[in-house]
Amino acid sequence: MPANGIRGWLDEHRDRLVEELADWVRIPSVAGPQEHEEDLARSAAWLTKTLTGIGFPVVEVWQREATPTVWAEWITDPSAPTVLVYSHHDVRTAKAEQWQRCAPFEPVHDGGRLYGRGTSDAKGQVLAHLWAVRAIAAEAAAPPVNLKLLIDGEEETGSPNLAALLDEHADRVGADLVVFSDTMTWSADEPAMCVGIRGLIKGELELRGARADLHSGAVSGAAPNAAAALVAVLSGLQDEDGRVSVPGFYDDVREAPDDERAELARLTGDERAWLARTGTRAVIGERGRSIGERLYTRPGAEVIALAAGDPDPPTRGTVPATASAQVQLSLVPDQDPAEITARLREWVAARLPDGFEHELRIPEEISAPPYATPLDHPAVPLLRDAMADAWNRPIPHMRNAGSGPVALLAEKADAPVLFFGTGLPEDRWHGPDESVDLDTLLTGASALALFWQRLADGLNAPR
Repeated sequence: MPANGIRGWLDEHRDRLVEELADWVRIPSVAGPQEHEEDLARSAAWLTKTLTGIGFPVVEVWQREATPTVWAEWITDPSAPTVLVYSHHDVRTAKAEQWQRCAPFEPVHDGGRLYGRGTSDAKGQVLAHLWAVRAIAAEAAAPPVNLKLLIDGEEETGSPNLAALLDEHADRVGADLVVFSDTMTWSADEPAMCVGIRGLIKGELELRGARADLHSGAVSGAAPNAAAALVAVLSGLQDEDGRVSVPGFYDDVREAPDDERAELARLTGDERAWLARTGTRAVIGERGRSIGERLYTRPGAEVIALAAGDPDPPTRGTVPATASAQVQLSLVPDQDPAEITARLREWVAARLPDGFEHELRIPEEISAPPYATPLDHPAVPLLRDAMADAWNRPIPHMRNAGSGPVALLAEKADAPVLFFGTGLPEDRWHGPDESVDLDTLLTGASALALFWQRLADGLNAPR
């Protein structure tokens, strides 16, 4: 089926496809809270029904600790390439009072976008794969490659059970290639192919000063203040040049090749546009680096949340005895999460003022190493060319600033990982008024359909 035929089918069925995404978004499959366990089960059931309706012969729900992960298989020819597609159907919590375009789980179609939690991250990306299969099935009986879909139900909480789940089904998850679809492309007008993802360490730092909150009028100036001490510690996490201050943090960081640095500088060089699209007021980070380098090829550190005292009135007028912060470190290839964790612990202990106890909790099961696609793999140009035909323009390379269980999937499937995502920086993942650009989503589905066809012809590596 030619590119124009695939896109023609998608455009013809656009209204139906958009309403399908809206139906799924209406299910509040929020990761984490116990009160949403039933919603996660409903989301998994919706997806299993949809996959069965498309024609997937095998559709199952793999359950661990009340978390439903959806598995589907369509093995068309044992001699054809086998692809394992990973994405997720759980979503982040949404603070309804911050949303303006719509209620988080009452999607609205406006101005070429669909607004609602999960439209872009990542229910839309899951459906792009399903729509690609439908477009192919309009003229063929089955996809030209063997497809295995693994749609995680706990990605937004760090996929703590994924490793055990993959071990339980080790005989099922092998593939020639993994396609990871929980990423972004650069822009609707200038799409780029993701070829790497940063790693992640998440930790919670808690400081304890006095044994209880104390009346400020009785102790102010003489008692340890946990909130002030925590701010003092965190303020030193980055130096004046925007580099992470933890000793040894950069020991294993490789400089990106000159051609990649130049390509990223060109792709991300419009600073004013990036500020407008992301809603930020300034570009910060490591001095002397392009936006693309700061986002994709350099490590970083962020404070994600702070808690101390009485943030909501009325205040008790006390000096807080405890304060906590969630800290996130982004890693690049060759940085080892275990080694960086040890260095971070040493750094925190060395900066702690007298009179305080502390605890730094870093769950190992939700830490993720970085990953870079092997660019010499024959599937890389096939995907790039499929994207070029779908978008009708050359496709540069980029990476992604976020993280995910990519290295784990590569290990368990015994296969290299390619990335394909339709998210955009302005889609506001995890924030209020999340949305998806529908043209980008449909073009992405067209690119996937072209990729499956070219992969069947160009990757002859049966397992």
